[in-house]
Order: sequence, then structure tokens, then C-alpha cells
Amino acid sequence: MNPELAQTILYCLFFFFLGIAAVLGYIQRQAAKRAARLSQEAEAILDAARREAENRSAQVVLEAREKSLAIKADTEREVVAMREKEQARDRKLDAREDQISASQDSLRKAQRGLESSQNRLAAQMRTLTEQRAELDRLVQENQKSLERLSGMSREEASAKLLDSVHADLEHEIGAAVLKQRRELTNRVDNQAREMLLTAMQRYASAHTADTTTSTVGVPTDDMKGRIIGREGRNIRSFEKATGVDLIIDDTPGVVVVSGFDPVRREIARMSLEKLIADGRIHPSKIEEIVEQTGQEIQQFIIKKGLEAVNEVNVSGLHDRVIEMLGRLHFRTSYSQNVLRHSVEVAFLAGMMAEMIGMDGDIARRCGLLHDIGKAADHELEGGHPKIGADLLRRNKESDEVVHAAKGHHDDITTEHPYTMLVATADACSAGRPGARRESLERYVKRMEELESIANRFDGVQQAYAISAGRELRVIVSSGQISDERAAAICRDIAAAFEKELTYPGEIKVTVVREARFVSTAK
Repeated sequence: MNPELAQTILYCLFFFFLGIAAVLGYIQRQAAKRAARLSQEAEAILDAARREAENRSAQVVLEAREKSLAIKADTEREVVAMREKEQARDRKLDAREDQISASQDSLRKAQRGLESSQNRLAAQMRTLTEQRAELDRLVQENQKSLERLSGMSREEASAKLLDSVHADLEHEIGAAVLKQRRELTNRVDNQAREMLLTAMQRYASAHTADTTTSTVGVPTDDMKGRIIGREGRNIRSFEKATGVDLIIDDTPGVVVVSGFDPVRREIARMSLEKLIADGRIHPSKIEEIVEQTGQEIQQFIIKKGLEAVNEVNVSGLHDRVIEMLGRLHFRTSYSQNVLRHSVEVAFLAGMMAEMIGMDGDIARRCGLLHDIGKAADHELEGGHPKIGADLLRRNKESDEVVHAAKGHHDDITTEHPYTMLVATADACSAGRPGARRESLERYVKRMEELESIANRFDGVQQAYAISAGRELRVIVSSGQISDERAAAICRDIAAAFEKELTYPGEIKVTVVREARFVSTAK
């Protein structure tokens, strides 16, 4: 190896290690300075924490001292208040003791006065006893004198006098009772008749009845084909959406809507008219129109219910009851609109209640809601009185209203007078002339049914239905039928009507048995 190169390498190594030593020394000095700085910072932090702890402890002590002072002040105030209350109570007790002492003095004075009054009463009682004994002695002497003069004892004379008075009074009382009973019966009948006539005259309701239409006019036969649709899809969609049946036959210009629910039937009728007027008939359009019409009918139902409530001036009805009341607009009973019938019954019952001194508002409420069950009897089991009573009871109506709805057909024992008023108003509304109209065919059929039932009985010669079917005159053979048998036939015909027919009001059956003898003088 070259000596110079080796010397150069040695120098380089020397200076390299010397640089490393210098760097290490520098690093050690910097670490020492950093350690000293960190130590100073730690001491500063400890001093700050120590000062803060001292300040905090002083503040806590100060707050505790303030709280103790506040508690002490509150305690002193409570002690002062309690002392004042005790002093007031002591003053009241002293005043009460004074009052008790005064009352005791008054009682002692009253007791002394009572004792003196008792002494005076005792003296008066002794005097009255002596006077009564003297009177009894005089009465006995007079009684013995009368017995000697009349020849009868006291008991015999009393019995004879009572018998005479009893006979006279019995005759007079019987005659007076009969007279008063006849006068009372006539007066009550006249007043009842006058009340009914006055109430019916004051409420002059229209006699026409609204009916729901079940037929829809069709302009052309092509429109019938469009209603049916390809392979019947339109008519199936319509029947599914409305829940009714469409009857399309050879009758020109007419489509029949058939269904038991009058509301659904009305929705179907209006929807079909809108579809025919629009001309676009397909399943999606049918569903849209039916839904829109259903909302309109629902609003119309609520409107009708509110109109009836406002007309009768009844307040506080539940929304469900108002809706069911509006549904009665689509219900008819023997061609009479049930909603108008309910309004009429409400007015009649209210006027009759006011005439006899009862609450007219309650009577009108009972009359308006008595047929509410007819709006739901196709959905629930049972007759409309029971359904209506359950509906009103669930909606927090009073016992009078519930009982009127349940008992206006005499199905149960009458417990409230308003039920009798509603039953009377219901009979007046249903039975007055013109309230329930019938078609000519139905009227003739009803007359024929009445006469045919009567003609089935043996001995009946002729039967005539009169007074719009509310009375039947039956003529029986006087040779075959006796008076007793005629009375039995009359009852049997009435029972047959009740069993076989459905009719509003009553049917009067009159059986006539007449014997005629004719001779000619020549």
C-alpha cells in the first residue's frame, strides 16, 4: 500500500471520529438544555396548579360561609314566623275562651229561665188536669141522660149514624167519580187530539219523497259496447270498483244499476254518467272517476247530516253520528225519505214536548236520531232499533236518546216519556196522508192482497179495501155466520194481516153481518 494513501486514510478516520464526538457532545448539551427547560416548565405548572387550588379552596370556604349565613337567616325568619303564628293562635284561643265563658253564662241564665218556665207549666198542667176531670164527669152525666132519653147505648147510636152517613156518601162518591171520570176522559182526549193536530199543522212538511234512481240513460248502443269493453274488462272493472251490478240488455238507451247499498248505487250511477259524458272509458279512468265520485258523495253525506242537524237545532253530535244521519238521505221507507221523516219526527216530538211542559231540545234530539240504525242495518246484525241504540250508546248519547231509538216501535218496555213522544210523532209522520206514496202497480197489488186474504175465510161474501188500504170492510153471510163467528173472523183476518203483510201504521178490519127480510103486500 502506498504510505501516503494510508496516511490520508488515517487522517480521514481521525477527523471522522472527531466529528462524531463533536456531534455527540452537541447533542448531549442540547438534551441537557431541553431537560432543564422542561423541568422549569413543570415547576411553573405545579406552581400555577398550587395557586389555583389555594384560590379554589378559599372560594369554596367563602361559598360555604355564605350558605351557612343564608341558612341561618332563613332559620331565624322561620322561627320568627312560627313565633308569630303561635302568638296569633294564643290570641285566638284566648278569644275563644272568652266566647266560651260568655256562652256558659248565657246557658246558665237560660237554664234558670227554663226551670222557672217548667215550674209554671207544671202548675198549668195540674190546673188543666183538674179541669179535664171535671169536664169528663159532666160529659158522662150528659151521656147517661141521652141514653135514658133515646133508649140506645152510645155504641148503638154511633153505629147507626155511621151506617146512614156511609150509605149517603157511597152513593154520592160513586156518582161524582163516574162524572169526573167521564169529564176527565173527554178532556184528555180533546187535549191530546188538539195537541197532535196543532203540532202537525205547525210543521207542514213537503209530502213528496226523494227516490234514488237506478237507471242511467245511454245515448247510443255503441256506448253500451264501450261500457262493456273488450272481453268485458270495462264492466268488470266498474263492478269491482263500485260493488254493484250493471245490467245491460236489449232495452234501448238504458243501463240498469243494481245493488242493495243505496250509497254505492248512487256512486255507481253518478260515476257512470260522468264516464258517458267524458267518453273515455277504460279501467284506469273508471277507478279514477269512482274514487272521485266516492269523495264527492262522502262530502255530500256530511253536508246533508249537518243540514238536518242545523234545521232541527241540535248540537254536540259526534262526527260519526252526523255521517250516519246524512246516509239516511239515501234510505227510503215505503217511498218516504228516512232523513226527512227523521226531521219531521224531531219537530213533532219537540212541539208536543213543549206543549206538555217537557224539554223540547231533548225531544227533538230523540226524534232526529230515532231511525239512525237504518243507515247501518245492512252492515250489522239485528233490527234498526237495536243497531241505532248501540251506535248512540257508543257515541256517548244520553239514556233518553238511546231508549227512544231502541223502543220507538214498542219492542221494549217504555222507561222514558220521551220514547212515547217519539213513537207518537213517528206514527203521525208515517201515517199522515201523502207521507208515503206508492206507485199505481204497488197500490193495486196491496189492495188485492188485502181483499184476497179476507176472501179466503169461509162465509165471507165480499171484501173491500178502502181509505188507501188502511181499512177493510168485510161482508159475511148472515145465514152461515153467527155474531160470535163474525167476531172471530174479524180477529183472524187482522192476525193474518199481521203475519203475512208488511205495512206502515195500522189496518182497521170491519166485519158486517146483516139480515134482511123482504115481503111484498099485494
